[in-house]
Amino acid sequence: MSTPSETAPADQDALPTEQRTAAVVYNPVKVHLETLKSTVAKHEQEAGWAETLWFETSEEDPGGGMAKAALEAGADVVAAAGGDGTVRAVAEVVHGSGATLALLPSGTGNLLARNIPAPIDDLGASVRTIFRGEDRAIDFGELEIERAGGDREQHGFLVMAGLGLDARMLANTKPELKKKVGWLAYVDSLVRSLRDADAFEFKYKLDGESNQSVRAHSLIVGNCGMLQAGATLLPDAEIDDGVFDIVVMRPRGFFGWVRIAARMLWENAILRSFRRSKMGQTAVGKRITTAAREERPLRYIRGQEFVARLERPDEFEIDGDPVGEVVAFRARIDAGGLTVRVAGPDDQTRATRRVEAEHS
Repeated sequence: MSTPSETAPADQDALPTEQRTAAVVYNPVKVHLETLKSTVAKHEQEAGWAETLWFETSEEDPGGGMAKAALEAGADVVAAAGGDGTVRAVAEVVHGSGATLALLPSGTGNLLARNIPAPIDDLGASVRTIFRGEDRAIDFGELEIERAGGDREQHGFLVMAGLGLDARMLANTKPELKKKVGWLAYVDSLVRSLRDADAFEFKYKLDGESNQSVRAHSLIVGNCGMLQAGATLLPDAEIDDGVFDIVVMRPRGFFGWVRIAARMLWENAILRSFRRSKMGQTAVGKRITTAAREERPLRYIRGQEFVARLERPDEFEIDGDPVGEVVAFRARIDAGGLTVRVAGPDDQTRATRRVEAEHS
Protein backbone atom coordinates (compact mmCIF):
# COMPACT_ATOMS: atom_id res chain seq x y z
CA MET A 1 0.00 0.00 0.00
CA SER A 2 1.39 3.34 -0.97
CA THR A 3 1.92 6.03 1.64
CA PRO A 4 0.64 9.60 1.00
CA SER A 5 4.19 10.82 0.44
CA GLU A 6 4.73 8.19 -2.24
CA THR A 7 1.60 9.13 -4.21
CA ALA A 8 1.82 12.92 -3.86
CA PRO A 9 3.10 14.89 -6.84
CA ALA A 10 6.82 15.60 -6.67
CA ASP A 11 6.28 19.37 -6.45
CA GLN A 12 3.54 19.32 -3.82
CA ASP A 13 5.70 21.03 -1.20
CA ALA A 14 7.34 23.45 -3.62
CA LEU A 15 6.74 27.12 -2.93
CA PRO A 16 4.99 29.15 -5.65
CA THR A 17 7.25 31.29 -7.79
CA GLU A 18 7.60 34.72 -6.17
CA GLN A 19 6.54 37.59 -8.38
CA ARG A 20 9.15 40.19 -9.17
CA THR A 21 8.39 43.84 -8.49
CA ALA A 22 9.40 46.94 -10.42
CA ALA A 23 9.35 50.53 -9.24
CA VAL A 24 9.31 53.68 -11.35
CA VAL A 25 10.95 56.85 -10.05
CA TYR A 26 9.64 59.58 -12.34
CA ASN A 27 10.14 63.29 -12.89
CA PRO A 28 6.60 64.66 -13.35
CA VAL A 29 7.89 67.46 -15.59
CA LYS A 30 9.50 65.00 -18.03
CA VAL A 31 6.82 62.32 -18.46
CA HIS A 32 3.17 62.00 -19.44
CA LEU A 33 2.15 60.05 -16.37
CA GLU A 34 -1.16 58.64 -17.62
CA THR A 35 0.42 57.21 -20.77
CA LEU A 36 3.40 55.87 -18.84
CA LYS A 37 1.24 54.15 -16.23
CA SER A 38 -1.01 52.49 -18.79
CA THR A 39 1.98 51.24 -20.79
CA VAL A 40 3.66 49.87 -17.66
CA ALA A 41 0.45 48.15 -16.52
CA LYS A 42 0.10 46.40 -19.88
CA HIS A 43 3.64 44.99 -19.94
CA GLU A 44 3.71 44.19 -16.21
CA GLN A 45 0.57 42.04 -16.53
CA GLU A 46 1.79 40.29 -19.66
CA ALA A 47 5.05 39.40 -17.91
CA GLY A 48 3.32 38.24 -14.73
CA TRP A 49 5.05 40.72 -12.43
CA ALA A 50 3.55 42.21 -9.28
CA GLU A 51 1.93 45.64 -9.40
CA THR A 52 4.51 48.35 -10.10
CA LEU A 53 5.39 50.87 -7.40
CA TRP A 54 5.42 54.59 -8.23
CA PHE A 55 7.55 57.38 -6.73
CA GLU A 56 7.51 61.03 -7.84
CA THR A 57 10.64 63.18 -7.67
CA SER A 58 10.68 66.76 -6.43
CA GLU A 59 12.79 69.88 -6.90
CA GLU A 60 14.46 69.17 -3.56
CA ASP A 61 15.10 65.49 -4.32
CA PRO A 62 15.80 64.44 -7.95
CA GLY A 63 15.33 60.75 -7.16
CA GLY A 64 17.69 59.46 -4.48
CA GLY A 65 15.16 59.42 -1.65
CA MET A 66 12.54 57.85 -3.89
CA ALA A 67 14.96 55.13 -5.01
CA LYS A 68 15.69 54.31 -1.35
CA ALA A 69 11.97 54.06 -0.66
CA ALA A 70 11.57 51.76 -3.68
CA LEU A 71 14.28 49.42 -2.41
CA GLU A 72 12.79 49.41 1.09
CA ALA A 73 9.44 48.47 -0.46
CA GLY A 74 11.08 45.42 -2.07
CA ALA A 75 11.62 46.51 -5.67
CA ASP A 76 13.81 44.20 -7.74
CA VAL A 77 14.12 46.69 -10.60
CA VAL A 78 14.07 50.48 -10.20
CA ALA A 79 13.33 52.39 -13.41
CA ALA A 80 14.39 56.03 -13.74
CA ALA A 81 11.93 58.04 -15.85
CA GLY A 82 13.44 61.45 -16.44
CA GLY A 83 16.61 63.13 -17.59
CA ASP A 84 20.24 62.38 -16.81
CA GLY A 85 19.92 63.93 -13.34
CA THR A 86 17.13 61.53 -12.39
CA VAL A 87 19.07 58.56 -13.78
CA ARG A 88 22.21 59.48 -11.82
CA ALA A 89 20.29 60.06 -8.56
CA VAL A 90 18.59 56.67 -8.84
CA ALA A 91 21.78 54.89 -9.93
CA GLU A 92 23.70 56.21 -6.91
CA VAL A 93 21.21 54.40 -4.66
CA VAL A 94 20.78 51.24 -6.76
CA HIS A 95 24.58 50.85 -7.00
CA GLY A 96 25.66 48.13 -4.57
CA SER A 97 22.09 47.28 -3.51
CA GLY A 98 21.61 44.04 -5.42
CA ALA A 99 18.74 45.59 -7.40
CA THR A 100 18.76 46.51 -11.09
CA LEU A 101 18.50 49.92 -12.75
CA ALA A 102 16.18 50.34 -15.73
CA LEU A 103 15.92 53.35 -18.04
CA LEU A 104 12.87 55.21 -19.29
CA PRO A 105 14.70 58.01 -21.18
CA SER A 106 12.75 61.26 -20.94
CA GLY A 107 15.36 64.03 -20.90
CA THR A 108 17.39 66.22 -23.24
CA GLY A 109 20.62 64.23 -23.29
CA ASN A 110 19.71 60.67 -22.27
CA LEU A 111 23.45 60.00 -22.27
CA LEU A 112 23.52 56.61 -20.54
CA ALA A 113 20.73 55.33 -22.79
CA ARG A 114 22.67 56.43 -25.88
CA ASN A 115 25.79 54.60 -24.75
CA ILE A 116 24.29 51.25 -23.73
CA PRO A 117 22.44 51.76 -26.22
CA ALA A 118 18.83 51.64 -25.00
CA PRO A 119 15.60 52.52 -26.80
CA ILE A 120 14.97 56.27 -26.98
CA ASP A 121 11.72 57.85 -28.18
CA ASP A 122 10.09 54.41 -28.02
CA LEU A 123 8.11 54.14 -24.80
CA GLY A 124 6.82 50.65 -25.52
CA ALA A 125 10.32 49.26 -26.08
CA SER A 126 11.67 51.03 -22.98
CA VAL A 127 8.89 49.69 -20.76
CA ARG A 128 9.16 46.21 -22.27
CA THR A 129 12.83 46.21 -21.26
CA ILE A 130 11.87 46.54 -17.58
CA PHE A 131 9.91 43.28 -17.65
CA ARG A 132 11.41 41.34 -20.58
CA GLY A 133 14.96 42.66 -20.78
CA GLU A 134 18.26 41.21 -19.65
CA ASP A 135 20.64 42.25 -16.87
CA ARG A 136 24.03 43.72 -17.80
CA ALA A 137 26.85 44.73 -15.45
CA ILE A 138 28.41 48.10 -16.29
CA ASP A 139 31.10 50.21 -14.64
CA PHE A 140 30.18 52.85 -12.08
CA GLY A 141 32.19 55.98 -11.37
CA GLU A 142 32.72 57.06 -7.74
CA LEU A 143 33.60 60.71 -7.15
CA GLU A 144 34.86 62.73 -4.23
CA ILE A 145 34.89 66.47 -4.89
CA GLU A 146 36.47 69.16 -2.71
CA ARG A 147 35.12 72.70 -2.43
CA ALA A 148 37.21 75.84 -1.92
CA GLY A 149 36.37 75.89 1.80
CA GLY A 150 37.58 72.32 2.29
CA ASP A 151 34.16 70.61 2.33
CA ARG A 152 34.03 67.27 0.54
CA GLU A 153 31.12 65.53 -1.16
CA GLN A 154 30.56 62.02 -2.50
CA HIS A 155 28.83 61.47 -5.85
CA GLY A 156 28.44 58.78 -8.45
CA PHE A 157 28.49 59.11 -12.22
CA LEU A 158 27.65 56.96 -15.21
CA VAL A 159 28.84 58.85 -18.29
CA MET A 160 31.42 61.56 -17.57
CA ALA A 161 32.51 64.28 -15.20
CA GLY A 162 34.68 67.25 -15.98
CA LEU A 163 36.14 70.69 -15.52
CA GLY A 164 36.59 73.74 -17.69
CA LEU A 165 34.76 74.70 -20.85
CA ASP A 166 32.15 71.91 -20.82
CA ALA A 167 31.24 72.60 -17.19
CA ARG A 168 31.10 76.36 -17.80
CA MET A 169 28.92 75.72 -20.85
CA LEU A 170 26.47 73.69 -18.76
CA ALA A 171 26.48 76.28 -16.00
CA ASN A 172 25.74 79.01 -18.59
CA THR A 173 22.90 77.14 -20.33
CA LYS A 174 19.62 79.03 -20.05
CA PRO A 175 16.94 76.71 -18.58
CA GLU A 176 14.12 78.39 -20.50
CA LEU A 177 16.00 77.97 -23.81
CA LYS A 178 16.77 74.33 -23.02
CA LYS A 179 13.03 73.67 -22.52
CA LYS A 180 12.27 75.20 -25.92
CA VAL A 181 15.01 73.81 -28.16
CA GLY A 182 16.56 70.92 -26.22
CA TRP A 183 20.27 70.24 -26.78
CA LEU A 184 20.57 73.18 -29.20
CA ALA A 185 20.54 75.41 -26.12
CA TYR A 186 24.07 74.17 -25.47
CA VAL A 187 25.25 75.82 -28.70
CA ASP A 188 24.14 79.21 -27.42
CA SER A 189 25.83 78.47 -24.09
CA LEU A 190 29.03 77.29 -25.80
CA VAL A 191 29.40 80.54 -27.72
CA ARG A 192 29.00 82.54 -24.52
CA SER A 193 31.37 80.26 -22.58
CA LEU A 194 34.14 80.55 -25.18
CA ARG A 195 34.41 84.22 -24.37
CA ASP A 196 35.87 83.44 -20.96
CA ALA A 197 37.40 80.04 -21.69
CA ASP A 198 40.66 80.78 -19.93
CA ALA A 199 42.94 77.80 -19.50
CA PHE A 200 43.48 76.49 -15.99
CA GLU A 201 46.48 74.90 -14.30
CA PHE A 202 46.15 71.61 -12.46
CA LYS A 203 48.15 68.67 -11.20
CA TYR A 204 46.97 65.11 -11.61
CA LYS A 205 47.92 61.63 -10.55
CA LEU A 206 46.82 58.53 -12.48
CA ASP A 207 46.70 55.13 -10.74
CA GLY A 208 49.10 56.23 -8.03
CA GLU A 209 51.87 57.36 -10.35
CA SER A 210 53.84 60.60 -9.84
CA ASN A 211 52.11 63.97 -10.21
CA GLN A 212 51.89 65.62 -13.63
CA SER A 213 51.34 69.35 -14.18
CA VAL A 214 49.11 70.43 -17.08
CA ARG A 215 47.57 73.60 -18.48
CA ALA A 216 44.28 72.97 -20.30
CA HIS A 217 40.88 74.37 -21.23
CA SER A 218 38.89 71.24 -20.36
CA LEU A 219 39.44 67.99 -18.47
CA ILE A 220 36.92 65.16 -18.76
CA VAL A 221 36.90 61.75 -17.09
CA GLY A 222 34.58 59.41 -18.97
CA ASN A 223 33.00 56.02 -18.43
CA CYS A 224 31.58 56.12 -21.95
CA GLY A 225 32.09 58.51 -24.81
CA MET A 226 29.05 59.28 -26.98
CA LEU A 227 27.14 62.55 -26.59
CA GLN A 228 24.01 63.86 -28.27
CA ALA A 229 23.89 65.32 -31.79
CA GLY A 230 26.19 62.64 -33.16
CA ALA A 231 29.26 63.74 -31.17
CA THR A 232 31.78 61.18 -29.91
CA LEU A 233 34.13 62.59 -27.30
CA LEU A 234 35.96 59.40 -26.25
CA PRO A 235 36.24 56.94 -29.17
CA ASP A 236 37.85 54.15 -27.11
CA ALA A 237 35.54 54.34 -24.10
CA GLU A 238 33.46 51.28 -23.26
CA ILE A 239 30.88 51.19 -20.51
CA ASP A 240 32.09 47.87 -19.12
CA ASP A 241 35.87 47.77 -19.71
CA GLY A 242 36.88 48.54 -16.12
CA VAL A 243 38.79 51.76 -16.87
CA PHE A 244 38.15 55.47 -17.32
CA ASP A 245 38.98 57.24 -20.57
CA ILE A 246 40.28 60.74 -19.83
CA VAL A 247 40.71 63.59 -22.28
CA VAL A 248 42.60 66.84 -21.77
CA MET A 249 41.70 69.61 -24.22
CA ARG A 250 44.41 72.16 -24.85
CA PRO A 251 43.76 73.94 -28.16
CA ARG A 252 45.75 76.88 -29.43
CA GLY A 253 43.43 79.58 -30.69
CA PHE A 254 40.28 79.38 -32.77
CA PHE A 255 41.53 76.72 -35.19
CA GLY A 256 42.44 74.48 -32.28
CA TRP A 257 38.78 74.46 -31.26
CA VAL A 258 37.79 73.81 -34.87
CA ARG A 259 40.10 70.77 -34.86
CA ILE A 260 38.54 69.47 -31.65
CA ALA A 261 35.03 69.96 -33.03
CA ALA A 262 35.96 68.01 -36.17
CA ARG A 263 37.28 65.16 -34.04
CA MET A 264 34.14 65.01 -31.88
CA LEU A 265 31.58 65.37 -34.66
CA TRP A 266 33.18 63.22 -37.35
CA GLU A 267 36.61 61.64 -36.94
CA ASN A 268 36.10 60.01 -33.52
CA ALA A 269 33.01 58.20 -34.75
CA ILE A 270 35.00 56.86 -37.71
CA LEU A 271 37.84 55.77 -35.41
CA ARG A 272 35.40 54.01 -33.11
CA SER A 273 33.79 52.14 -36.00
CA PHE A 274 37.20 51.27 -37.46
CA ARG A 275 38.51 49.99 -34.13
CA ARG A 276 35.51 47.67 -33.81
CA SER A 277 35.90 46.30 -37.33
CA LYS A 278 37.99 43.22 -38.14
CA MET A 279 40.61 45.37 -39.83
CA GLY A 280 40.83 47.60 -36.79
CA GLN A 281 41.73 44.62 -34.61
CA THR A 282 44.98 44.06 -36.46
CA ALA A 283 48.28 45.44 -35.23
CA VAL A 284 48.32 47.90 -38.11
CA GLY A 285 44.82 49.07 -37.26
CA LYS A 286 45.74 49.58 -33.62
CA ARG A 287 48.77 51.67 -34.62
CA ILE A 288 46.61 53.79 -36.89
CA THR A 289 43.97 54.55 -34.24
CA THR A 290 46.59 55.21 -31.56
CA ALA A 291 48.50 57.60 -33.81
CA ALA A 292 45.31 59.39 -34.78
CA ARG A 293 44.47 59.99 -31.12
CA GLU A 294 47.83 61.57 -30.31
CA GLU A 295 47.54 65.13 -31.52
CA ARG A 296 48.26 68.39 -29.75
CA PRO A 297 44.74 69.80 -29.08
CA LEU A 298 43.70 66.55 -27.38
CA ARG A 299 45.48 64.20 -25.03
CA TYR A 300 43.92 60.85 -24.09
CA ILE A 301 44.90 58.71 -21.10
CA ARG A 302 43.27 55.73 -19.36
CA GLY A 303 43.19 54.41 -15.82
CA GLN A 304 41.15 53.26 -12.83
CA GLU A 305 41.83 56.11 -10.40
CA PHE A 306 42.35 59.75 -11.31
CA VAL A 307 43.11 62.57 -8.85
CA ALA A 308 43.30 66.23 -9.87
CA ARG A 309 43.95 69.44 -7.92
CA LEU A 310 43.47 72.90 -9.44
CA GLU A 311 45.38 76.06 -8.74
CA ARG A 312 42.08 77.95 -8.51
CA PRO A 313 38.40 76.90 -8.27
CA ASP A 314 36.57 76.10 -11.49
CA GLU A 315 33.15 74.84 -12.56
CA PHE A 316 32.54 71.07 -12.37
CA GLU A 317 29.88 68.94 -14.04
CA ILE A 318 28.66 65.39 -13.44
CA ASP A 319 26.73 63.58 -16.18
CA GLY A 320 25.69 66.86 -17.73
CA ASP A 321 24.63 68.57 -14.50
CA PRO A 322 26.61 71.57 -13.21
CA VAL A 323 27.47 71.16 -9.52
CA GLY A 324 29.40 74.39 -8.87
CA GLU A 325 33.08 75.14 -8.38
CA VAL A 326 35.63 72.66 -7.02
CA VAL A 327 39.33 72.81 -6.24
CA ALA A 328 40.03 69.07 -6.45
CA PHE A 329 38.42 65.73 -7.20
CA ARG A 330 39.14 62.01 -7.07
CA ALA A 331 37.48 59.57 -9.51
CA ARG A 332 37.54 55.82 -8.97
CA ILE A 333 35.91 53.16 -11.09
CA ASP A 334 33.88 50.29 -9.67
CA ALA A 335 34.23 47.77 -12.50
CA GLY A 336 30.91 46.03 -13.17
CA GLY A 337 29.49 47.67 -10.05
CA LEU A 338 26.04 48.54 -11.43
CA THR A 339 23.50 46.18 -12.96
CA VAL A 340 21.36 47.72 -15.70
CA ARG A 341 18.34 46.26 -17.46
CA VAL A 342 18.99 46.22 -21.20
CA ALA A 343 16.73 45.51 -24.16
CA GLY A 344 16.17 42.08 -25.64
CA PRO A 345 17.82 41.21 -28.97
CA ASP A 346 15.21 42.80 -31.28
CA ASP A 347 14.91 46.07 -29.36
CA GLN A 348 18.69 46.16 -28.87
CA THR A 349 19.26 45.89 -32.61
CA ARG A 350 16.88 48.76 -33.27
CA ALA A 351 18.54 50.90 -30.61
CA THR A 352 22.01 50.18 -32.02
CA ARG A 353 20.91 51.09 -35.54
CA ARG A 354 19.46 54.36 -34.26
CA VAL A 355 22.73 55.30 -32.55
CA GLU A 356 24.79 54.34 -35.59
CA ALA A 357 22.54 56.46 -37.83
CA GLU A 358 22.89 59.40 -35.46
CA HIS A 359 26.70 59.15 -35.59
CA SER A 360 27.00 58.52 -39.33
